[in-house]
Amino acid sequence: MKRTPTRDIIFLFVGTRLALVIVTYLSYILLTAPKYSSAPVDIVALLTSWNHWDSANFVRIAQYNYQTAYDTAFFPLLPLLIFILAHLLGGWNGSYQLAGMLISNGALLGTLFVSYQIASDAQGDQVARRSLLYLCIFPTAFYFFSAYNESLFILLVMCAFLAMRRQRWWLAGLLGMLAALTRSAGILLVVPYLWEVWVTRESIAAMRWRANQLLRFFPVVLIPLGTAIYSCYCWYLYNAPLSFAIVQGHWARHTSWPWIGIWQSLYEIFWNQPFGSFNEAHNILDLSATVGFLLLAILGWRKLRMSYNIWIALLLLYALVSPATGQHDALVSSQRLVLEMFPGFITLAALGITYPRLHQALMLIFPILLAILSMLFIMNRWMV
Repeated sequence: MKRTPTRDIIFLFVGTRLALVIVTYLSYILLTAPKYSSAPVDIVALLTSWNHWDSANFVRIAQYNYQTAYDTAFFPLLPLLIFILAHLLGGWNGSYQLAGMLISNGALLGTLFVSYQIASDAQGDQVARRSLLYLCIFPTAFYFFSAYNESLFILLVMCAFLAMRRQRWWLAGLLGMLAALTRSAGILLVVPYLWEVWVTRESIAAMRWRANQLLRFFPVVLIPLGTAIYSCYCWYLYNAPLSFAIVQGHWARHTSWPWIGIWQSLYEIFWNQPFGSFNEAHNILDLSATVGFLLLAILGWRKLRMSYNIWIALLLLYALVSPATGQHDALVSSQRLVLEMFPGFITLAALGITYPRLHQALMLIFPILLAILSMLFIMNRWMV
């Protein structure tokens, strides 16, 4: 295990958190307070300005449990952790939102430490440091600040991959189960787990191969067990074990061919939407994120460990086969979902080191977009 640059990671974490605090303070006050006014805004609103969209749903579920079948789209681990921490903080009304943000930011800090180990093993120290930087200033990295489950999911996934690399199979299975209780995509960890077990077969003594291989394969059952546990809970609540999948139609998501979402976005941008419309801009952002990480998956295919390639390919396919074809932005949420594709950030970091002009462009574009999109989220504009 390589020595982790603890001081640099903490500096990056604290620096980006302070930047988002400054964006919150300035944008909320300047965009809500009457102009030329000396009257202060409600300070509590600075915290609740982050309680929008999925964050509001996770906090509400933590506080009042699942109230309708539509709530089952939000997997239970984050609300459970929010509930526990909020009660430790006293259980007052605002403690749930605070607990959610503390968990999200704490999980990001843990992710940075684990990510460094994975990226440095794959591409070395310089690439690892650069990948952490790009992750923290990515245009939608503000989701790590709010009470979303992105950072918790990424932490569990990367810890599972690190456990696989260290051949700690039961720990990897347990972490995979927790990931499956955090997001529906967690069950996809089964595939890279089986691949990692298969590629370690040569390290097993020949006469004990069969028994040892079975022992290594067996913990994989823990990963789908997480999904099964949640399915049983959905069955108990609404007599529908796959409720979390069925309700996706409520958000206009439908199973489709992988290219349909991309084609519809291109149609909206270049034909259906008038120039300068809100839908056009949103489509450009979501399509750019999707195509960008498709390219990163291709460019990193021969350079990264195969289990990492499998993971990013599965996530891309998982997102592309369920586009929101019933609305104008078929690739909605792609800007957020790519945050989970950690191999893409490793490849992007390697490219940024090889091509300094690319790094300079990213250092200009990423923070600007991060500030703009953060302000949109704070003002409860359409960012999910």
